Amino acid sequence: MNTPHTRTPQEVFADHGRRLGTGDLDLISENYTEDAVFLTPEGVLTGRAGVREGIGRLLADLPDAEWQLTPQFAGDVLFLRWAATGSAHEVTDGVDTFVFRDGLISAQTVRHTLSTRTK
Repeated sequence: MNTPHTRTPQEVFADHGRRLGTGDLDLISENYTEDAVFLTPEGVLTGRAGVREGIGRLLADLPDAEWQLTPQFAGDVLFLRWAATGSAHEVTDGVDTFVFRDGLISAQTVRHTLSTRTK
């Protein structure tokens, strides 16, 4: 496996997806820089502790969800459109932006609408 500093944004994002599947917030946060920013409409979370908090909320809202991802990379930036369907809730309008630095995620924006599952 490549060291973190040599991973491409695509490799980091693929690894991020695998780690998200574990639900282990410490493992997930290791893919972020120590000074990462995690921006949501509710506010800005910082550092790996902030990442754990933000992703923890998302995973709690959508436990065992099925995810549909549409990534678009441009250099060290990823624009991600996504949808997720859980047992009780769903998201159809997810949009995240990731910024990569030195083989890790240094910034992420998250925007989505959580709604009661209709089907």
